[in-house]
Amino acid sequence: MFFPLSKLIYFLITPSNFLIFLVLGGLLLLSATRLRRTGTGLALLGAVGLGVGGLSPLAETMLLPLEQRFAPFPADGPAPAGIIVLGGGIEAGLSEARDQIIVNDAGERPIYFADLARRFPAARLVFSGGSGFIGGGIAEADIVSRQADTIGVPRSRLILENRSRNTHENAAFTAALVHPKPGERWLLVTSAWHMPRAVGCFRQAGFTVDAVPVDYRTRGWGDVTRFNGFASDGLFQLDLALKEWIGLAVYRWAGYTPDWLPGPDESPAGSARR
Repeated sequence: MFFPLSKLIYFLITPSNFLIFLVLGGLLLLSATRLRRTGTGLALLGAVGLGVGGLSPLAETMLLPLEQRFAPFPADGPAPAGIIVLGGGIEAGLSEARDQIIVNDAGERPIYFADLARRFPAARLVFSGGSGFIGGGIAEADIVSRQADTIGVPRSRLILENRSRNTHENAAFTAALVHPKPGERWLLVTSAWHMPRAVGCFRQAGFTVDAVPVDYRTRGWGDVTRFNGFASDGLFQLDLALKEWIGLAVYRWAGYTPDWLPGPDESPAGSARR
């Protein structure tokens, strides 16, 4: 129930959708004489919201606390026992239809996964990604199974987790699959803006991981003073940012993460491992 409900609620409250609904609802109310003032107000509110959300640095301001939460992965450090990448960077349906890997705007996830696999040839490799569609669909992990060589990952080294539909299940199913041992160093590859929620889910599953943030959407704090050249770009980022902040709140409320905004592990064990 949680999965389909989350999809429906997100569709309704996604900023770009919600603001368009306001405009359309306001225009419909203009046809009713007694509600013209209300309709005008709603239409203007939606139009202004689309302009501000699309052109202003609002989205970047929301994304930066997420993307800056974890430091970039250091070049040095001990070799990991394993490397985990979360799905979300591959268009599974298109890839199946065209019989080739087709990545989306989070395509850095499999790219850096392949790079880490090359750098650490003894590490176990886990790709965690099922189908994110209600009612099923082909899993990302199944596409990777067929096309592993294309992205530079040896199929013989891959451990595939193809049941997960969200970040909570990524963590729970991966932990049950690989049974990490105490003291082992595992790397987690996912988008920088998604890393706090992902790390929180793995911690809640009893799986300690070191963050490898990729797929940055901001350049740094200087972005809070930059305006977008295209409203579509800003709205896309705003949808992403709000979804993630809502996801953090819902996951904390549901008990899927231990903190509201998980950050780096500051414990002695965590510091020693890094």
